Amino acid sequence: MLKKEKIESPLAPGKIANHPYPFSQGWKVGDFVFTGGIAPEDHETGEIVEGDIDIQARRVFESLDAILEAAGSSLDKVVKVTVYLTDIDNKPGFEKVYREYFPKDAPGRMTAEVSFIGPGILLEMDAIAYV
Repeated sequence: MLKKEKIESPLAPGKIANHPYPFSQGWKVGDFVFTGGIAPEDHETGEIVEGDIDIQARRVFESLDAILEAAGSSLDKVVKVTVYLTDIDNKPGFEKVYREYFPKDAPGRMTAEVSFIGPGILLEMDAIAYV
């Protein structure tokens, strides 16, 4: 039977300010890590980082990296990501940052425009990686 282990990193958001719903950074199940939705929150304050898609995307990737490290994985072991953008016009800016973190052999990905994630949030992303 596979073991389910909660993943928590102090370098990723874990206490989202005024968040009304339960939240997990991620779960390790067998040899895989499944993250929760990662928005651009400051890991110390829980507040959304202010700025454009470049700034918010970098914060999301920093959180993803921290969660994966806490699970014994890394960005180069990501096999799938799902990205939600609140404005599809931000996709070129997101792509620029995405290519910095996944310069070659990028994981499978689905990107969609959504009408709302939360106040001031331009994107949210989740990922699946192996250990």
